[in-house]
Amino acid sequence: MRHQNSVQLPRGRPRSFDTEAAVERAMGVFWSRGYHATALPDLLRATKLSRGSLYAAFGDKHSLFLRALDRYVADALTRMDIELDPGRDPVDGLRAYLAGYVDRTSGANGRRGCLLVATAMELAGRDADVDRRIASFFKAMEARVADALSRAKTAGRLACGVEPSSAARILVCFVEGLRVVGKTAPTRIMSQATADALLDRFIR
Repeated sequence: MRHQNSVQLPRGRPRSFDTEAAVERAMGVFWSRGYHATALPDLLRATKLSRGSLYAAFGDKHSLFLRALDRYVADALTRMDIELDPGRDPVDGLRAYLAGYVDRTSGANGRRGCLLVATAMELAGRDADVDRRIASFFKAMEARVADALSRAKTAGRLACGVEPSSAARILVCFVEGLRVVGKTAPTRIMSQATADALLDRFIR
């Protein structure tokens, strides 16, 4: 008797698109329009996905938004890890960190604003998933700045009486405030002078 070998066919169609690229494109739409003003057709156009593919990959608009927000936060923290690298002078790292915010809050970058700040203004207190992400991001950012300030203190570069965790909280509030002020298109020179003046209060 002749036996036939059973051939197992793959289940479903393999995804033929770059998921991370789709998340990045969606992030751009949410960043420009806000969560509520972004409609499904906007996301379909930006990601170049069909409705079925988008739902199969991400679930729904809210889930895709959270993926986009996670991507934005991860990019921001990666950038901070480079700027505040423990291998470099901590004061130089803090200056690089502040200069990065000055750059992102000047000109067209500043007018575009910050996805995280815009999300906090639109959804904080009304969306638990968003609340957790925003709180976690600010906590992570504050911890990184406090670590740089602690290293500056160890190196004898911190001004007398400055406490790293308190100074870190002030710097984080400053850069996020700079994001809001950036919507009014301040001059880069003015923003940089303000950032330098604040940091100079903490170091010697």
